[in-house]
Amino acid sequence: MKRICSIYRSLKKDGMYLYVLKSDALERVPEPLMAAFGKPHHAFDMVLTPERKLSREDIAVVLENLDTQGYHLQMPPAEDEYIEHLPEELLRRNDPM
Repeated sequence: MKRICSIYRSLKKDGMYLYVLKSDALERVPEPLMAAFGKPHHAFDMVLTPERKLSREDIAVVLENLDTQGYHLQMPPAEDEYIEHLPEELLRRNDPM
């Protein structure tokens, strides 16, 4: 199952993305979600297949959401995920000894 997907970036919330089928554009996204998401900025288009790897999302979940609800919302990473990726020297520098 191959899907051509458009990905939109939220201008309201850094790290929030909306995946939609390119053929549907934003038509199937509920109005309350669009209001919370803010003005969408088209980031890029891509072909999604079950074999494709995504850096922060499970491809099976994304494809299922696109088929069942017409969109997939990628939320920003939790704050502790940012900390996990900080270099050790930054973490030590901020450690009150």
